Amino acid sequence: MAKRNSDIPKYGTVQRSGITYYRTRIDDADGKRVNLYARTREELYEKEREAKRQVEEAIFRRDNPTVAEYSAKWLTIQSGKVKPATLRDYESKLRNYIVKPLGDMYMTEVTADDIRLALVPASRKSSSVYNTVNMLFKCIFYSAQYSHVIDYNPSEGISAKGGTPTKQKEALTDDQVKQLLDAIKGLPPYNFVMIGLFAGLRREEILGLKWDCVFLDVPTPYIAVRRAWRSVNNRPVITEELKTPAAYRDVPIPQCLVECLRELKETSISDYVIADSKGEPLAYSQFKRVWNYIRVRSNKERTYFRYVNGQKIPHKVTPVLGEAASHNADVIYSLDFDVTPHQLRHTYITNLIHVGVDPKTVQYLAGHENSKVTMDIYAKVKYNKPQELSSVVNEALSQ
Repeated sequence: MAKRNSDIPKYGTVQRSGITYYRTRIDDADGKRVNLYARTREELYEKEREAKRQVEEAIFRRDNPTVAEYSAKWLTIQSGKVKPATLRDYESKLRNYIVKPLGDMYMTEVTADDIRLALVPASRKSSSVYNTVNMLFKCIFYSAQYSHVIDYNPSEGISAKGGTPTKQKEALTDDQVKQLLDAIKGLPPYNFVMIGLFAGLRREEILGLKWDCVFLDVPTPYIAVRRAWRSVNNRPVITEELKTPAAYRDVPIPQCLVECLRELKETSISDYVIADSKGEPLAYSQFKRVWNYIRVRSNKERTYFRYVNGQKIPHKVTPVLGEAASHNADVIYSLDFDVTPHQLRHTYITNLIHVGVDPKTVQYLAGHENSKVTMDIYAKVKYNKPQELSSVVNEALSQ
């Protein structure tokens, strides 16, 4: 229905460049007075109505952010508190498990059931993924409640545990260590693996290691852990900020590693112990290619994809131990087990415990901040075998 002329306010007028305009003033979303102009009262009336509608919407949007908007704000706040790698992990999980299913909803609309449904995909992943996503939900909605963005927190009462328990990697046996080193002798990952197995450094500590922290010509050769490697957009970043204060340590190294590093140093053109062909620290993609030398030598069944006439066709390969790969005669399937970079470190710690090194010394050499981490490994390694428990049980139960 057309607005009757008598219902339209009698706006004031103003002369601009010799032309008469009708004018009114309204408050914008920030409370600032702004002028609106039009040639006719009817035009100004419609312009005023639309401007007020936009102001109301802006105020509502400001006071009622969507899940995507508030999550982005929360993440920005965290950027000043957490390490870049942690922030990237949060950002990825927020995008995939929170913003993707709930991002368009207003924070005030989200119910406990919405969160439970959003957690279903995360529950099919590892318990670590589930627990992190659950934590992010709670942090975001608790923050919103504290800031009076929402009155009711729908994340309260959501189970803190779930997901598929992550399968713990076992330490490599002595035979597996020998198989691994024999398989990659002379190949790019060899020196990385040696440092992991015989010094127990974390991946980021190995990739950030420089020769000025490797002391080979002293009575007790050792590695000083002082730097760490990070990957930012696939570019290596070396920092002197380690994972925890306990990570700064001096690790004595055995003769086999001394000889390995001495041989490597003689031909090195880099300040870094592990470097690319130009002497620069490895990018993340370069490290993946280096580790692939190990992965392709296992006899684990795997599937490749080939494009045939524009179609993606799966191609399953079942390697036979001891045989050469059909596509590369230099690749021999010589490993009947999987290996991860962290497994090298776990093997180092396990071997220390097996030979009777006390837990506090193990904690120092491993660079563990929390003794609970060391003791958990210690207990699993030393006290999960009957032969280790037999004497204790017999002594405790003897009459």
